[in-house]
Amino acid sequence: MTHGRLRGLYAITDEKLIPPSAFAATVELALKGGAAIVQYRDKSGDATRRLQQASELRELCTQYSATLIINDDIALAQAVSADGVHLGEDDDTIAQARDLLGDESIIGISCYNDLQRAIDARSAGADYVAFGAMFSSATKPNARSASYELIRTAKTQLDIPICAIGGIDGHNVAGVIVSGADMTALIHGLFAADDIMQTAAHITGLFD
Repeated sequence: MTHGRLRGLYAITDEKLIPPSAFAATVELALKGGAAIVQYRDKSGDATRRLQQASELRELCTQYSATLIINDDIALAQAVSADGVHLGEDDDTIAQARDLLGDESIIGISCYNDLQRAIDARSAGADYVAFGAMFSSATKPNARSASYELIRTAKTQLDIPICAIGGIDGHNVAGVIVSGADMTALIHGLFAADDIMQTAAHITGLFD
């Protein structure tokens, strides 16, 4: 059941791209376009704003039957009853997340360009893994590079969904999907687009 929810457009918020005054309305455009997963990612350290915005996303994701993931904050995920959490290499462990959030929670792991890290994450109980950056990324310009071949190889060795991230937009997303990615994560490619809802609908249509 969890794996069935992890497919399609994976929208990731960015406090530098989305004005606080238009936060909910902007993310709702992506959901109207068909975003299946929303990850709340805010590196500002503003605890009050983070709780407020994550709570708004919880309501929106429920309304649109989308999955809500919190980036790198197990406590916040627990506080807003998010569907899960996404962890990087310097974040808490899968075991820590599972202890606090329970067996039904979704736990995603950033694996960059490291297939063995993904295999290990799967063995430790991860529900999905993310590879990237697939292309040059405005969010993380110095990110490690992943390839289509890595996605294809990972598909043969993993039985959990794979997310591709990094520099993906409406123009290059098709190749990522064809390579086997179950989810394509977009930040700038979605929230800096001229038409967020249309971009979301275009990408969602490619999965269909």
